[in-house]
Amino acid sequence: MAHRKKHAPRHGSLAYLPRKRAATMKGRVRHWIDTSEDTNFLGFAGFKAGMTHITYIEDQKNSPYYGKELMKPVTIIEVPPLILIGIRIYNKDDYGRFIAGEIFADEISDYLSRKINIPNLENYDFKKIKDTLLKNVNETSEIRGIFQTQPYNTSLPRKKPDIIEIKLSLHEGPFEGINYALEKLGKEIRARDILMEGDLVDIIAVTKGKGFQGPVKRFGIRILTRKNSKVRRAVACIGPWHPARVLYTVPRPGQLGFHQRTEYHKRIMVIGENEEEINPKGGFIRYGKIKGDYIMLLGSIPGPKKRLIRIRKTIRPLKTFEVKSPEITFINRESQQRK
Repeated sequence: MAHRKKHAPRHGSLAYLPRKRAATMKGRVRHWIDTSEDTNFLGFAGFKAGMTHITYIEDQKNSPYYGKELMKPVTIIEVPPLILIGIRIYNKDDYGRFIAGEIFADEISDYLSRKINIPNLENYDFKKIKDTLLKNVNETSEIRGIFQTQPYNTSLPRKKPDIIEIKLSLHEGPFEGINYALEKLGKEIRARDILMEGDLVDIIAVTKGKGFQGPVKRFGIRILTRKNSKVRRAVACIGPWHPARVLYTVPRPGQLGFHQRTEYHKRIMVIGENEEEINPKGGFIRYGKIKGDYIMLLGSIPGPKKRLIRIRKTIRPLKTFEVKSPEITFINRESQQRK
């Protein structure tokens, strides 16, 4: 008699609730922390291109593999420069944060009209709005930059940009911070200006969507016996008589995937500018070739290829971690098409 295959739990029972679709495909950063030692933005964004593997020398002294050569998988994120199109100030009152003022650059890319209705900049009094903005800054102000991505500079089959907010680290105070942001307004900011090789970052992304699935795939429950009368891929008993309702802890069918997830402590191995050093023969499958700046992260990250990935300076710094550029001895660039 053949043994029935047992299914191990795939996604945990109640690890993440509610299991519904993410509100936006670009993800949402709920928390920031001023970890920077100078005035700078606390995050970046890019597009997931694919994975490969590298060999490098382990340089963390608290690792049992210190000084040895390791082979690990890495994820490649293409990070074209972001354009700082606006600055927004949040002040605080008894009800929380509120927008106290904002200013936009006097020159805006035409691609932005695919996303929003661009205001008439001919009637935009930049100096007057700037003076009003500076008056609203106080000691409790929080400053965020409004950035525009540039997917048209990548291999993505779209031109419509994404608009995201990134907090500014106020190391020297809000007044110096707003002056720093005004200097950068309307300019391109590259990943190397914000991030550093060897540092730890957090990844915020929306996972790959899998649609409506049953409880076996969604929660990893056991398949019922062959002699079960009605169903096999379902929960046999969905609860007691009282309370007279189905509890939220009972595995039920529903949405699987397309959830927002945050992964902490992803190490930046390389911040590269020469795409010839990373592109495999024939390009990345279902993405194409990288055309500019890229980031190599140790390990895997959520989401399918081409999805926007939010990168944030980690809000859980490790005291024992030593930030330094890793020594990479090999990067695999063989064809991913088996040719």
